[in-house]
Amino acid sequence: MNAVRYTAPARLLHWLMAALLIGLLALGFYMSDLPLSPEKLQLYAWHKWAGVTAFILLAIRLLWRATHRPPALPASMSAAAQRMAHLGHLALYALMIAIPLSGWLMSSAKGFQTVYFGVLPIPDLLAKNPELGELLATLHGGLNLLLVLTVLGHAAAALKHHFVDRDDVLRRMLP
Repeated sequence: MNAVRYTAPARLLHWLMAALLIGLLALGFYMSDLPLSPEKLQLYAWHKWAGVTAFILLAIRLLWRATHRPPALPASMSAAAQRMAHLGHLALYALMIAIPLSGWLMSSAKGFQTVYFGVLPIPDLLAKNPELGELLATLHGGLNLLLVLTVLGHAAAALKHHFVDRDDVLRRMLP
C-alpha cells in the first residue's frame, strides 16, 4: 500500500521540531536543578535561544499547515478516533505556543531579558515581579510535563497505527 505522504517541508519541520522539543525538554529538566553558576546561566541562555528558534519554526510550520492540507486520515479510523487525532494535534500546537510564551513571560517577570544568540534583545512582556515569576515558572513546568504526556500519546498512537492497525499513518510522516 502506498502512503499519501506529507509534503517534504512538512516532514522536515515535523522532525526538526521533534528534535528541538526533545532537546529543550531534556535541557530544561537538567538545568532547573543545577546550583547557580556560570554554566547554569549559559545553559539557560541556550535554552532560551532554542525556545525562540522553536517558536519561529512553529510560526513557519503553522503558515505551511494553513496553506497545505495534510493527507486524510484512513477511512478505517472511527469518527471518535479521528476526533482524538485532531484534538491531539491541536493540543500539541497549543502547547508549542503556550510553553515559549510562558517562558518569555517568566523570564520577563524574573527580570532576565532574553537576548537571542547574545545579539538581538527581545523585549520583556512584563515588569519585574518575582512572585509572578515563580508562578509563571510553575506554569511553564506544568505545561512542559503536559507536553511530555501529549508527545508520548502522539508517539504511541503513531506506533499503534504502524504495528497494530498496519496502516500508513506513520509512514507518511517518515523522512
